[in-house]
Amino acid sequence: MPQFAANLSMMYQEYPFLQRFAAAAQDGFKAVEYLFPYDFSAQELRDALDAAGLQQVLFNAPPGDWAAGERGIAALPGREAEFRQGFDLALRYAEVLGNPAIHVMAGIVDAQQDPERCRAVYQRNLAYAALHAARHGKIVLIEPINTRDMPGYFLNLQEDAQQICHEIGVENLQLQFDIYHCQIMQGDVTTRMLDGLRRQVGQIAHIQIAGVPGRHEPSLGELNYPYLFAQLDAAGYAGWVGCEYRPAAGTSAGLDWLRPYLKRD
Repeated sequence: MPQFAANLSMMYQEYPFLQRFAAAAQDGFKAVEYLFPYDFSAQELRDALDAAGLQQVLFNAPPGDWAAGERGIAALPGREAEFRQGFDLALRYAEVLGNPAIHVMAGIVDAQQDPERCRAVYQRNLAYAALHAARHGKIVLIEPINTRDMPGYFLNLQEDAQQICHEIGVENLQLQFDIYHCQIMQGDVTTRMLDGLRRQVGQIAHIQIAGVPGRHEPSLGELNYPYLFAQLDAAGYAGWVGCEYRPAAGTSAGLDWLRPYLKRD
């Protein structure tokens, strides 16, 4: 049975952020993820995790100026020093919070930028991140994101992400497979997911879910998630499945899809 982690950036917005941990635990979640931890001290977040009995599984490295529309800087030429400082900060948080993985966002690239130059910068930054993450026993994740939700994002296709991992060639650079993004960009989700789980280099190490097209509960929309979860079980996937969706109404009220899986735990 898949292990589900609540995404506290999207779920439980009925509560202040630090209260979302307890709310997720009350609903039966054993783990959480979220976009960024940096508005709080690592110890504050550690205390919230411990009080709720939860495991931290994922957060993102600093993305640049999020409020100004930046969505990562790893592929942006001229921002290399900022990227490295930000990733080092993410590692310090991960050491306290205990999450095994850090997601590195590529960023939105201006159409006038040379894509080959951006790719070279991206690869150098990822190599740096993977090297330093390995010293702490952590993995680095990259994630293709759809161009409808995030126009101009540098990494959109599963094959491109896998090729980048192959070219860098280190074991702790792996894929974050978001079923929602993949369905919008490419479809054929089952085959792409299973292919990514079988790979030695660039293997899928974390999965995220949401209904398509509305990005609500996985029970809403065009995808057959019970079938996909059964495929994960059959493939022996032992990682986490992050619930990165916007509840259509209240978070707890929309968890009917999850409760059958919690009963099997």
